Amino acid sequence: MSRPPLIGISARIYFPNTPVADLGGVFTRTLHYLEQSVAHWVLGGRALAVMIPAIESEGMIARSEMSLAEYASHLDGLVLQGGNDIAPESYGETPLRPEWSGDRIRDRYEIDLFETFVAAGKPVLGICRGCQLINVALGGTLYQDIPTQAPSSVRHLHLQQYDQQFHEMAIVPGTHLSALYPGVHTATINSIHHQAVKDLGRDLTVEARAQPDGLVEAIRWNGPSYVFGMQWHPEFMAQQVSHATQLDGSPVLSDFLSACLRRRG
Repeated sequence: MSRPPLIGISARIYFPNTPVADLGGVFTRTLHYLEQSVAHWVLGGRALAVMIPAIESEGMIARSEMSLAEYASHLDGLVLQGGNDIAPESYGETPLRPEWSGDRIRDRYEIDLFETFVAAGKPVLGICRGCQLINVALGGTLYQDIPTQAPSSVRHLHLQQYDQQFHEMAIVPGTHLSALYPGVHTATINSIHHQAVKDLGRDLTVEARAQPDGLVEAIRWNGPSYVFGMQWHPEFMAQQVSHATQLDGSPVLSDFLSACLRRRG
């Protein structure tokens, strides 16, 4: 039997600061980590998950010494996981509020990853922040804060409810996403974000929108390789079903992994 798909997952980054740093030990260091639910979601598709560490100039080696092309050559696909806000500077803006300044270091690292995997023709899947990163990497922009810049009756972030915050989504007919869910026109998804796609990046198509506010929930690249981004978190919804109409993330994962195996072939 052929080996299972080997999937790279971008690292989330923890930067030490007070009062957390007062705990001492490992919390005084910059940490790269992989959220367990994302890893288990990928593993659930009978794939192997590998976290790709970030390298910045303040580390022990220079970014110029890191060959992302080697990662793209050996791995079958890339998953951009969720996490901190994208820095407005990454799409040509300045933060409207200090707390929306985002993570510029991670942005640079993931944009480099994205561009390298796309150049190698390897499939890329973005979750939440990963969806926004795909849009920004292709020249798009974001709403820095939905309630401020795109007021809506739909609540996209509830910190206390976190992954149990849900709303309705409409799948755009005739898209690849609609083919993965035949007969499904609307579905329930979770929502853990206050940023969202504003201006669409180059050669991207919207495949789903939130209901009833119309905010972008899924995008796909029209280029020569597989690139798909979704605003919701299928790895959280895979753990339990809270709504009868909750969208099953298995077709998305299977489609992505199938694309990885086709590209390997």
